[in-house]
Amino acid sequence: MKGRFHYYEGYSMKEVTFPVRVMYELGIKTLFVSNAAGGMNPGFKIGDLMVITDHINFFPEHPLRGKNFPTGPRFPDMHATYDPSLIQLASQIAREKKIRLQYGVYMGVQGPTFETPAEYRMYRTLGGDTVGMSTVPEVIVAHHCGIRTFGISVVTDLGGFDIPVEVSHEEVQEAADKAQPLMTQIMREMIVRSEKTESMKKEKFNTDHPTDKWK
Repeated sequence: MKGRFHYYEGYSMKEVTFPVRVMYELGIKTLFVSNAAGGMNPGFKIGDLMVITDHINFFPEHPLRGKNFPTGPRFPDMHATYDPSLIQLASQIAREKKIRLQYGVYMGVQGPTFETPAEYRMYRTLGGDTVGMSTVPEVIVAHHCGIRTFGISVVTDLGGFDIPVEVSHEEVQEAADKAQPLMTQIMREMIVRSEKTESMKKEKFNTDHPTDKWK
């Protein structure tokens, strides 16, 4: 996708997550998500890439509220929502390419205002490392559909520290643009290696189960 529907734009959660439903029907098995986010971890700096290891859903509406779709259970388990094997693969690639990665929890909130200093401190106390206005609804629906998910936050601003930091949309966009090439390197290589792995699995299956055997 190029862009996404945001809850703060006035769309319902079903509208926000509809593209993921379409992807599922098209047979998508793996979903990569990215976002621009505010950094709340004191160890982060602007321009950092944070691999999302988990999230906290702070949206006022849940994307699975209502009649359950038959793509998953009524009460889905949310452990390992962000696929551990994909996280491991991204880490390996980043080490090889000498790209600095952070790891942490993404806090998904409604928006559209940026957070107040007090809100930044609260979200940090609750366990968030970055905060943003997207991603969580789509990831929940993808997980409900059995789609493997990998996510990265680009840290575009900092908040919740002793010295208040004002932020504008233009500054967020500038930081995201600078970090995007590094993120793209990692994701492209992940796709290449994942495709190779799948190809090797198919070749092994064909070797172990020659078609002549079933004729």
